[in-house]
Amino acid sequence: MNFELLSQLIINGLVVGTLYGVVAMCFVLIYKSTRVVNFAQGEFLLIGAWTCWAMLVKFELPFYVGFPLTLAFMVVFGVLLQVLVLRPMIGEPIISVIMVTVGLSMFFQSLVSWIFGGYTKAFPQVFSVKTVTIGGLQIESAYIMSLVVSIVIMIAFYFFFKYSRMGLAMRATAFDQQIAQSLGISVKHVFAAAWAISAVVSALAGVVIGMVNGVSSALSFIGIKVFPVVILGGLDSIVGAIVGGLLIGVLENLAEFFDSQWLHFGNMYDIAPFYALVIILMIKPYGLFGTKDIERI
Repeated sequence: MNFELLSQLIINGLVVGTLYGVVAMCFVLIYKSTRVVNFAQGEFLLIGAWTCWAMLVKFELPFYVGFPLTLAFMVVFGVLLQVLVLRPMIGEPIISVIMVTVGLSMFFQSLVSWIFGGYTKAFPQVFSVKTVTIGGLQIESAYIMSLVVSIVIMIAFYFFFKYSRMGLAMRATAFDQQIAQSLGISVKHVFAAAWAISAVVSALAGVVIGMVNGVSSALSFIGIKVFPVVILGGLDSIVGAIVGGLLIGVLENLAEFFDSQWLHFGNMYDIAPFYALVIILMIKPYGLFGTKDIERI
């Protein structure tokens, strides 16, 4: 058994898992505050990555300028999306709103392909050193940055929800929208903030993955991989999103290792999370940390 390769894949899985966890937190954030399952989550990564790429390549801005501008653009994008497209859907059946997010996903996929083309494009060199050797293992500099930023985001989420005015408003809205309105909380502002935060954090993950693998429409597939993460952790649990992201990140890399060593199926890296999704739904449909809904019939 190649233990060096196994160690490398586990480390990569943990790093990528933090990104999955961050994106899943955005997914959970929208679900908790609006009860909407956002099927356009992957396109947030895609739009953020292409926007940053355009800032660096087309406008030739340095990374320390182009990256913050990308995040600022995504704030505006998230707010406008909620105000112009999703706010008029308030009061409509949830399935109608979910189908709108499916339509948005397809629309953004087509729009981005039309603007930037369908080929993978590499990010310009951002770090002076592409890989760093830690304990004999080669780790991408972008992954190290993503690990640090992801941990910072997770800590920021904790303090945001626990102490900030908007965070407390989001928690109240997630508990009951009508009660939140009766307490003077603007549910519309909460919804807009949730979509803006989701767009920004997802874009950050898209930029990091784009720096490692290049930018292409395949980035949006990360949004699909978020589903096993949130189902494993619990659809309404921020902590579950983090734990689920780490578990799925390690799982898919372990699947790749065993596939390369013994199974030789060739696609276990991509499909292992969805096998896990089916098993989780059969055994623990509310996830590890999800809240069980009890309804009287």
